[in-house]
Amino acid sequence: MRLRILLLPALAAITAVAADTNTSAAAKYRATADKLIDAALADDAGLARLEYLCYRIGNRLSGSSGLEQAVAWSAEEMKRAGLENVRTIPVKVPRWVRGRESAEIVAPFHRPLYVLGLGGSVATPAGGITGEVVPVSNFDELEKLGRAGVEGKIVLYDAPFVSYGETVIYRSNGAARAAKLGATAALVRSITPRSLRDPHTGATNYPADGLKIPTAAVSVEDAVWVHHLAQSGEHVQVHLEMEAHFEPDADSADVMGEIRGSEKPDEVVVIGGHIDSWDVGQGAHDDGGGVMAALEAVALIKKLGLTPRRTIRVVFWTNEENGGRGGRAYRDWIDKDVSRHVAAIEMDGGAEQPVGFDFAAESHQQVRFSPVFQKAMAISQFLKRTGATRIVRGGSEADVAPLFAQGVPALALRTVMTRYFDYHHSQADTFDKIVPDEFRRCTAAFALMSYVLADWP
Repeated sequence: MRLRILLLPALAAITAVAADTNTSAAAKYRATADKLIDAALADDAGLARLEYLCYRIGNRLSGSSGLEQAVAWSAEEMKRAGLENVRTIPVKVPRWVRGRESAEIVAPFHRPLYVLGLGGSVATPAGGITGEVVPVSNFDELEKLGRAGVEGKIVLYDAPFVSYGETVIYRSNGAARAAKLGATAALVRSITPRSLRDPHTGATNYPADGLKIPTAAVSVEDAVWVHHLAQSGEHVQVHLEMEAHFEPDADSADVMGEIRGSEKPDEVVVIGGHIDSWDVGQGAHDDGGGVMAALEAVALIKKLGLTPRRTIRVVFWTNEENGGRGGRAYRDWIDKDVSRHVAAIEMDGGAEQPVGFDFAAESHQQVRFSPVFQKAMAISQFLKRTGATRIVRGGSEADVAPLFAQGVPALALRTVMTRYFDYHHSQADTFDKIVPDEFRRCTAAFALMSYVLADWP
């Protein structure tokens, strides 16, 4: 214990010296930072690419023709931007097909409900399911009802939005929990703080050895309404029909291109987002904005004639939404070269006003003594014009998580997310929700952080 007490002040002093050294070393990048930010804030090419992706290709669920069109188009766009070593990395992806779906109240009166099947759901039997609805606000209420109160009925999770991390468990695990108690189906209030009767989809999980029941998201307004009817003493009955099913795995691919490093080309800073989306809306914020900001960041570095010492690789990962196979395929593709990855940066939180970068770490101590974290802190001094100055401990995004698990420092470009969950996984995630100046600031932050990390002596 005494040794630890003696070491802590020494370690703190070393950390302080390292921070000062990094700040001093970063100073030489001020002029380059201004050039990159100026170029990004005046840029229209990234927005034009994002508009094409949204308006001409549209949503891009794994296994769909839309995704494969986006993959082929993205590779051509990387070539047009002058990137080197453009290629696709083959990935087998799940193919879940929504089919027709509908729901309506059939007692005590007839009214339609606005629903959207959850990704991975099974179908109802032919002709659908009709059952009394049992509303609950949380899992504790479900367990108190027990099998006697749930068996043969449709469970409705009317859980108010607290945060995505806290509330998404009802979408992920709600059907499985209800099935254990004998429910015939599950409806889940959309995971969003605001709604215009627009349901939000997303993946649900079934245990390998458990019963699978149909499950769908219901609009916030409908969830609250049905819950109120039940609380007032009505026995609400709903008829649900879903054709959802899986087909054999389909061929897809990650897309990548590079600016090769001038001195250490085998060392890599990888940046990107996921090219797939759900099968509704246009995938503008989730995650079209992320992939197009990453591509444009590298395109601007190339356009300005900047060649970093290390390689910057932009990757569009596939199948983030309902499988994560693209991130794992990339890790497997690089194999032993994972140790040569200096950092991995992903943007998957919408293209709103950026606030900074989360640094993935298991502990605060791991953050303090990370050389990459210290460098990111030093780089943040140049990001004031973008607003992305906050560098804090956080989690890694899904596609870079396999790299982080093998020791690669992972950062996530974070935004204010003020309206992100209004559109997330819904028909409303469309290009018109993108604010051009905010997208440009995301591009600027991506460009500066990736370039300086890749060029650091």
